[in-house]
Amino acid sequence: MNTENHEEIKSNENNAPLRTAVVAIIGRPSAGKSTFLNTACQEPVSIVSPIPQTTRNAIKGIVNTSFGQLIFIDTPGYHDSEKKLNLRLRNVTESQLEGIDCVLYVIDSTRAPGEEEAKTAALLKALQSKVVVAINKCDLPASRPLPVRQFVSEQLPNIPGNRIFEMSAEKDTGINEVLKALYDISPEGEPVYDEELYTDQDLTFRVCEIIRGEAINRLQDEIPHAVYVEVADIEHRNEGKKLWIRAFLCVERESQKGIVIGKGASKIKEIRTAAVRKLSEIYIQKIDLDLQVKVDKNWRQRDYTLNRLIP
Repeated sequence: MNTENHEEIKSNENNAPLRTAVVAIIGRPSAGKSTFLNTACQEPVSIVSPIPQTTRNAIKGIVNTSFGQLIFIDTPGYHDSEKKLNLRLRNVTESQLEGIDCVLYVIDSTRAPGEEEAKTAALLKALQSKVVVAINKCDLPASRPLPVRQFVSEQLPNIPGNRIFEMSAEKDTGINEVLKALYDISPEGEPVYDEELYTDQDLTFRVCEIIRGEAINRLQDEIPHAVYVEVADIEHRNEGKKLWIRAFLCVERESQKGIVIGKGASKIKEIRTAAVRKLSEIYIQKIDLDLQVKVDKNWRQRDYTLNRLIP
């Protein structure tokens, strides 16, 4: 695990006992949770997109320093909606708080806290001794951190000021202070994972997420929410030098299929090329991706499909 960008927290001069914690990252959609995870891990662990509710699973990223190991769980944005998919995503978020060591609560400082933010904060009322607050996007002109601090003091009064930080996950400012605060409240313990690991995601899951990430950032309106990826086959070819992958971008309706394919198959080619490029940054093998589009009618309303995608 490369931690050279976290120089401020690397030194454990007093040889204090190592600390290891599982940390749930909580926040509203598009607060910057996935950006924080990728920046902290210095690797592309989670999809980053301006489209809300990009994250659909509890995704694990691992940070190793001389202080110990923080195992982050990036949860779906907590969104107030009664749609079946949204309810599943909320359940994923709520379940990650059970028996957790620490919580990182990420708040978007460019949006005024409202009812949805209050519902998110309410999840943490019984966990305040374990919470570090990161007020994100403080590099942007629209940032208003003071109202956010006031909101936190009202909603979560038992969180002390020395566990509330202003940061920019995208610009990698304030990240070290957040990590150090999490170590300070983490229990003592030996690392769970090997130091070289930055995620425990398996190959199929990573392929799905990378393809879906490249797709949703190139699609508009409701289409990104109607897309999931199914990996049909992965083969190691040429004595392990090539990864051959057959995958499908699945949509809900026939009309969406044409949009994803694009005129002259331009859109699907663009998605495929971008996905191959991203996969090639992670895996040393040559990537051969056969990517097609198919219709899985009304999948967001079907328990069978939701159970596969969001266990």
